[in-house]
Amino acid sequence: MAQIKKIGISTGGGDCPGLNAVIRAAVKCAIIKYRWEVVGIEDGFDGIIFPDKKIRPLTLKDVSGILPRGGTILGTTNRGNPFCYKVMENDVEVVKDISDQVVANTKKLGLDGVIVIGGDGSQKIGLDLFRKGMPVVGVPKTIDNDLDATDITFGFDTALHTATDAIDKIHTTAESHHRIMVVEVMGRDAGWIALEAGLAGAAHVILIPEIPFSIERVCEFIHQRESQGKKFSIIVVAEGVKAQDKAEKIFGREKRDVPRGGSGYVIGDAVAMCARRETRVTVLGHIQRGGSPSPFDRILSTRFGVAAVELIARGEFGRMVCLRGNKIQSVDIAEAVGRMKGVDPDGDMVRMAKSIGVCFGD
Repeated sequence: MAQIKKIGISTGGGDCPGLNAVIRAAVKCAIIKYRWEVVGIEDGFDGIIFPDKKIRPLTLKDVSGILPRGGTILGTTNRGNPFCYKVMENDVEVVKDISDQVVANTKKLGLDGVIVIGGDGSQKIGLDLFRKGMPVVGVPKTIDNDLDATDITFGFDTALHTATDAIDKIHTTAESHHRIMVVEVMGRDAGWIALEAGLAGAAHVILIPEIPFSIERVCEFIHQRESQGKKFSIIVVAEGVKAQDKAEKIFGREKRDVPRGGSGYVIGDAVAMCARRETRVTVLGHIQRGGSPSPFDRILSTRFGVAAVELIARGEFGRMVCLRGNKIQSVDIAEAVGRMKGVDPDGDMVRMAKSIGVCFGD
């Protein structure tokens, strides 16, 4: 096994609470325990594409005080895929594979290991670079909690707290004004935030991508609540919800044509029309990605950061750290990517929610 002297850390894809905690833990473990040199790779893989501009040393001083900070001190992007990198040639945009350049730059920088912190897309890129000879280890990151290889991803708990807090506040104004309130949360392919925040916030209707819904069923449920003297309703919507019939028109628009981030407004308009009730829509958007990480996310991120350094120390490249039960383990990145963990429509969580009267629109 080659002796490790210098490692790099990269954050890619969407930001989320806990990224700085991973960076801090990895830097501290690498320097204090192993006496390695550590560099930060700025703005995802762009940092290795342009190492003269986007590589900087990371010392203990650089990571001091960043544990509670949201975002990432290294910056991030979801557009820097070296296998299909967009460049301008003669005023024309062309797409090139510059992955060989990235691998070569890694060697020129003397990096004996690279920690890639990111979601499914970043891990796929990391895997392909590993297959080309780049010494990569992965750390899973997504607020959607939809990576199958790990029980929980850091950032999810904080996003869940943010969404639940918002629903709690909307709950009081909905009750005061006797309104139907629609809250759209993130979740393009998986409904974990909507499901858990909806349950924690006592939502009456929860719409998630895994359970196709009917707007008529939602309106029937709201009318049923009204007949029982309930004067308000809370509807939590994941951004990637789907109608039972893909061609079903919701308020005069094809559901499949609804732009990402517009589901809440489309459903709000449709409910207002069919239920004939005053309806308001709140889209939480990137608020869910921001803010200081929760204690759980700070600890999980720290455990992941240390575990990634230990993988490098053992020479176990091409692997990603993960949480299984209460233990930090690792899996081949090849096994981790491309396998989404969605909500089971027949699982315990959904069955429990239905047993207490939550409507999923099915």
